[in-house]
Amino acid sequence: MTNALHARGPAPDRPPGQVEGPVLVGCSHGTDDILGRAAVRSILTGVAAARPDLDVREAFVDVQEPGVADVVAHALEGDAIGAVVVPLLLSVGFHVKVDIAAAVDQPGATAASPLGPDPRLVDILLDRLHAAGLAAADSVVLAAAGSTDPSAALAVEAVAAGLADRLEQPVTIGYGAGAEPRVPAAVATARADLPPGGRVVVSSYLLAPGYFYDRVREAGADVVTEPLAPDERLVDIVLDRYDAAT
Repeated sequence: MTNALHARGPAPDRPPGQVEGPVLVGCSHGTDDILGRAAVRSILTGVAAARPDLDVREAFVDVQEPGVADVVAHALEGDAIGAVVVPLLLSVGFHVKVDIAAAVDQPGATAASPLGPDPRLVDILLDRLHAAGLAAADSVVLAAAGSTDPSAALAVEAVAAGLADRLEQPVTIGYGAGAEPRVPAAVATARADLPPGGRVVVSSYLLAPGYFYDRVREAGADVVTEPLAPDERLVDIVLDRYDAAT
């Protein structure tokens, strides 16, 4: 892990005066899953490597520490010129509108937009489907974590529409929580309409392994694609969100 990525203060080996711009706080949900933690951290490791001029810090809204409010508060101490929280989340929802919004409700702090929707996420989903051997007779279900926030559903629908356009075939949606239909129901519906020789393939619109990915794998599909991270395109999206916010 590069010293450019840390939770509390400036990297100990960074020469004074070489940090430019507000602190970039990459804030994810948090997970107990070891592989999930590594996948999410790979995004910020990539950000720190791509932009060594930035002070990059890691924060969470649940499960893991440090919490986003603490990281933002520490980032604003001393001579920092500000902090930008980039949600490592795929849509607007409770954590963006409540947890992150509260953390940046102070002078010098702001929040960027979440990672999705974005055409590059569709590119990653498409690559994961091709790697899983998607065939013309297969039915695709896009599996998202889900939220009770209507704007989150709109974001997922935009990604599903983009994926359907690229595949030139329908893509249905299933949610892990917070919205309907749930992934098992979406898989069952897709299976009922399968042509001969077809399979139900779930496209995992999830950032990393963890609780929701485990539930998706148990939902009855024939094939479940890998999550989005790690992928260098996620690094590009994070930096674009940061630059737009600054």
